[in-house]
Parts: sequence; structure tokens; C-alpha cells
Amino acid sequence: MSKLKIIKYVGMLSCIMIFTTIFSCKEGSLTDKKYTEEELYRPNFHFTPKKGWMNDPNGMFYYNGYYHLFYQYYPDSNVWGPMHWGHAISTDLITWVEKPIALYPDEKGYIFSGSAVVDVKNTSGFGSVKNPPMVAMFTYHDMKKEKAGETNYQSQGIAYSLNEGLTWTKYEANPIIKNPNIKDFRDPKMTWDAIHQQWLMILAAGDKTMLYGSKNLKEWALLSDFGKEIGAHEGVWECPDFFPMLVDGTDDYKWVMLSSINPGGPNGGSATQYFVGDFDGKKFTIDETFSKDVKQQKGLWIDYGRDNYAGVTWANISEVDGRKLFIGWMSNWQYAEKVPTEKWRSSMTIPRELVLVKDNDHYIVSSKPAKELQNYIAKTIKKESLKIDKETVLVDKSVVDLSKLDIHFSLKNLKKDVYTFSLSNDAKNTIQFGINNKENYFFIDRSKSGKLAFSNLFAKNISKAPFKGSFDKMDVRIIVDKTSIEIFYNNGKTVMTEIFFPDKPMEYFSVSKANTEYTIENLIINQLNFN
Repeated sequence: MSKLKIIKYVGMLSCIMIFTTIFSCKEGSLTDKKYTEEELYRPNFHFTPKKGWMNDPNGMFYYNGYYHLFYQYYPDSNVWGPMHWGHAISTDLITWVEKPIALYPDEKGYIFSGSAVVDVKNTSGFGSVKNPPMVAMFTYHDMKKEKAGETNYQSQGIAYSLNEGLTWTKYEANPIIKNPNIKDFRDPKMTWDAIHQQWLMILAAGDKTMLYGSKNLKEWALLSDFGKEIGAHEGVWECPDFFPMLVDGTDDYKWVMLSSINPGGPNGGSATQYFVGDFDGKKFTIDETFSKDVKQQKGLWIDYGRDNYAGVTWANISEVDGRKLFIGWMSNWQYAEKVPTEKWRSSMTIPRELVLVKDNDHYIVSSKPAKELQNYIAKTIKKESLKIDKETVLVDKSVVDLSKLDIHFSLKNLKKDVYTFSLSNDAKNTIQFGINNKENYFFIDRSKSGKLAFSNLFAKNISKAPFKGSFDKMDVRIIVDKTSIEIFYNNGKTVMTEIFFPDKPMEYFSVSKANTEYTIENLIINQLNFN
């Protein structure tokens, strides 16, 4: 039996404190309901297919009021197989409607990752200016050639749509880019380079990326390559992206390159690194200061958690909007095919806005949840200031549904100590996360989070995200959706995303006692609703 301080909130914007005692129940005394897989693990607001296997997001574009999300998909099993492009649409990035499969494998191979653009000037000639074509580029993966031991089993093809992405026609002259005898030659990401007035495409080529230019989306010329012996190289580079970004609060811009890697992530398995520099229309040159940061930290990462991979950005976001919108696959190749869901496997991260920040001459790609999430707030609970000197339940299941929350707060008066938060339930499942201000890292520990036996790698180690120096103050935002947690520290300058599989829904959001007293300020707990 332990004595805890419980903060129980009453009403929309007010709260009262109640002190009580929590008694532990004897094993077997709980009469919990039996939860179905759908009830316990299907996300409330992260996209997941109704059935089958899903991995990389690809081909995303915005047009005529709809965000289009395509993704690597195998409808006939819950493990990886012959790749298709699945398709879903949304008007607000949060609520998605699954559409029919967009691209099927054919005699040239499986349809691997790629991208899509809106050809507004009809440079390709596939449509017209009045009815601009959507043009997709993807990697053909020839399994017969791969099994035969050939190197050139991947090439690039295109398809076009004249009905806003609902149906696609593959180009009769595919492949448009043949393999230059490179084993891993895939995942083309196209963008319109308005600065140099050209179509630009980047693809992964083993241990580097290759940049191509085009005027018509059909004929491509190699411009340069980047990345050999730069950044992390413990695995193959995959799913790159390349785009210019304004430096936040200025009129200056830099070019940002994303490159996913598997394995070789900062906490094992899959992850996405990034680079910041300049591009002259042909060659990308990494910024000198950023290059030093990459070498010192052995890579800089969009997300230091173990479950954000292969993320890329949306094409054709309007000038009025101006955001750089990103989404990733919320899993890790170490265990993605073994997680305890049967009907479907995998979901996407929350869509995020990327922001390029210059902090003391260091460039950082920060991220934050898409602003549209705030439209789903059903109830808000606030507390201006809390002195923490004991283990404290900040909110429990009697007040909110802990399967769909958006939580904000600031920590003040932090010392060289460890500050731990947790989601837990009466089944003794808990996922812990927080700040080690002694050894300078953020952490997530899912070693007691529920089902673990499906993989000995899933909770083998505590995940860590390093930082320099200690903090006196820290801003934190947490997005919780049944079986996932996405944590944004200091306005998203450091992000950690991880999944977990509890035996029953989480029921408490708590903070543990530290060795020194500290303050939680401006605690805001938003209950989300998607009905």
C-alpha cells in the first residue's frame, strides 16, 4: 500500500486537489472486461489500414482540399509481401478515409516507395493546365532478378492520374531510370525546385543519395550525389527527401535533406537522420557548423525514439499555408512484423510540421504536431502551478480517457536530477519517460509496458536522446493514442516516438518523486474526441 497525492479535476477549466490512499488489489481480484484487438490496439487518430501490412509512407500530395497519403501496402497478409501502394485521403490530416489500392505490382516488379507531385503546368504532357496530372514515381523491385543474384533489380517507373489520384496509369516507357549497377537504388522523392526552375528528384543509392533534374518528369539527368562517409552509415540509406526551408523568424533559407537508415538508428534498428546545407541547383553542400554537429553526435535525427521511420513530406502545400508537413511509419524493422496485432500491422505517426531553427549558430530541424489536432479537443483541464515533492497522479481514468490525450506543461527549477513520468494501469503495465538532468539525456523505458515476448529487441534497452548541458526549465508536449506516445521537448527540438502494447488501457498519468522539489507550470490536459 502506498500513499499518493491525487489531483482530481472537476469541470472544464477548474480543478481541486484531493488527498487519498490508493490500495493495491490482490492478484485475480480485478474483474476487467476482455478487450478485442480493435478496442485495445487500433489507434484512435493515427492512420492504420483496415487490414493487412503497411510500412513506408510515400507519394503524399495536397490538391483541391484533400491531403493524399499513399503507403507501402500488402493487403493479403499482416507481414511484408508483394508491395502495392495503398491510398487514404483527409481534409485535415487527422481523420482519414481509406481508398482503393492505387498501384499494383506487375511484370516489372513490386511497387516500392516513391513520391507524387501535382504537375500544375502540365510539363509532362499527361494532362492539361485545366486538368493537371498527378505524377508518381516509384521503384520497381524485380524479385526474379534479386533471387538470381543480379545487382540491377531496382529501377524507377512513373504513373499518372487525371482524376486527382483515385486511379493511375503506368507510363508505357517504364522504367524511365534504369539501374546503373547499384544494389540498393530506390525510393525516388520528387519536388518542384522553384529557386532553380526545375523538377528535382533524390533517391537512395546504398550508402549515399543521388540527385536528378528534369524539365518534364519523364527524362532525368544525374546532377550529383551526396552522403558517402557523411552521417550515420551502419545500414543502408533509404527513403530520402530534399527541400528548401526558411530559417524560422528570418528571410534566409537552407536546404534540408532527410535520409532514413536501417539499421543504424540512435537506439537500434530504423531511424531518420537529416542534414542542413546549401544547394546551387546541382550540388548539395552541408553547412560547416552542421557538419561538425553531425560528426560530434554521430548523426542528427528527426526523432530519437525507436518508432518513426521512412518519413517524408507532402508535395504541393500551398504558398498561403507554407508549412512543411511530414509523416513517418510508426514502427521499427527490428520487430515490425512481430507486434501483437493480427488483422493489421503498423500505423503512421501524427502528421507534423517541420521547422528549421537556428539556435546559437546550430541548425535544428524541429517538429510539432499538425495544428489541425486542436480541432478535436473535447475537454480541457488546466492547472497553473504544481509543486512536486511526492509521487503524484496528475490525472486518472475517472476524469479523462487516457487513450487519446494531448498534454502540455513546463518544468521549472530543475536540478541535476532524474524526472520521470509514466502512463500506467492496474495490470501493472507502465511506460516511463522523462529527463535525466544528471547525465544529459531524455529517455523512454517500455520494459514493463505490457506485451514484450514477441521480440527480444522491443524493450531490450532504454531509449535515449542526448542533450548538451542541463536544463533549469523544460517545455514538454505529449501525444498519447492507445498504444503510442510521441514526446516533443523544447518546442520539438528533440522528439521521441515509441509504441507499446499494454494488457489493458492505461489508466493513470503520473510523475515520480525526484530528490529535489520542482514545479510543473501551465499543465494543460486536452481530452481528444474523434466520434
